[in-house]
Amino acid sequence: MSKEIVRMASVDQQPLPTVRQLLRAILVAVAIAGVILIVAVLPAEYGIDPTGMGRRLGLLRPADAPAPTAAAPDAVAPTGEETGVLGQAVMQAPDPFRSDQVQVTLAWREGIEVKAHMRRGQRFVFSWVSDGGPVDVDMHGEAVNAPSGEYTSYWKVDQQSSGHGAFEAPFDGTHGWFWQNFSETPVTITVKTSGYYQKIGRPE
Repeated sequence: MSKEIVRMASVDQQPLPTVRQLLRAILVAVAIAGVILIVAVLPAEYGIDPTGMGRRLGLLRPADAPAPTAAAPDAVAPTGEETGVLGQAVMQAPDPFRSDQVQVTLAWREGIEVKAHMRRGQRFVFSWVSDGGPVDVDMHGEAVNAPSGEYTSYWKVDQQSSGHGAFEAPFDGTHGWFWQNFSETPVTITVKTSGYYQKIGRPE
């Protein structure tokens, strides 16, 4: 049994190549690469054909022909229909951006207005908070030279402690809030605005 194992091991062992054999293999590979370079690469890429084989094989490129370049990807056209982006997404304002804070205190059953003078299309964001209790509120606007008592109501709600949002003036005039306190204690309202308008405060 031991003799058979030794005999099988001796059969599996392969002799390693000699240094001479390795050098010979390397020289053969270099020679093949050189032939490919001279016969195919130089004629096809640079128009150089020292052996004439490139012309016979149809690989020769004229010397003045431009080098091949990678094809640029086709431009991707935007999908959908073009819309008036400038008019819908961007508002150009001749007036500077401004921010204001107005604070008013309402006694029992007292009502107070705070209005911003605006031109049509001007906008602001707002946030108001009632300290001391909820109030009734009517956000509305009066057009320039409108008859007395004529106004447009935008948002009317009772017993509200705060309000936040954005507003765009639908016409030239004054736009803002009327708050009324129906609680038995005084209420202080703080309103903050930021945007584009001429001025804001209590009507004169």
